[in-house]
Amino acid sequence: MSLEEEYRDHPEQVHWEGRFIIAKTRGRWEYVSRTRNIKAAVILAIEDGHVLLVEQFRVPLGRPCIELPAGLIGDEAGAENEDASAAAARELEEETGYRPGRIESLGEFHSSPGMVTEAFTLFRAHDLEKVSEGGGVEGEGITVHRVALTEIERFLAAKRAEGYAIDVRMLLLLSPGILG
Repeated sequence: MSLEEEYRDHPEQVHWEGRFIIAKTRGRWEYVSRTRNIKAAVILAIEDGHVLLVEQFRVPLGRPCIELPAGLIGDEAGAENEDASAAAARELEEETGYRPGRIESLGEFHSSPGMVTEAFTLFRAHDLEKVSEGGGVEGEGITVHRVALTEIERFLAAKRAEGYAIDVRMLLLLSPGILG
């Protein structure tokens, strides 16, 4: 029996549900989903040859991680129908202190489709204006890094050597095709 046939023949079963995630099985396959089908916005913000990155301690990894700014769309009560581009602009400003003049969707992606149903929309932020120091909302403890694109490989290697985790989305910055 193929995996696709097994998928069709077995109903999805919920084993545990928290505020933001649900542990599920379908046949022999185990995976996690976001509650209420919440999606995420990830923001690629480049200004004057520099990219905005964030550093944040990630409990599942037990160490800080270098990432692109990102956040959940419509995760707050009363904001369930939040526009994805508005969420991206809000998250960029909260986390980095930069407000985009324009935001462009680069499409929807799946970060780890073998075990997580979560999808994110990648946004490119343009015409940035620094309006605050950033750092996220209370309790996030975000550190902002403005890194020259010509130094991204060195920066990531240095952070990795210091024991930091590096988010897979950093591959975007190592690929000249996405930067045009």
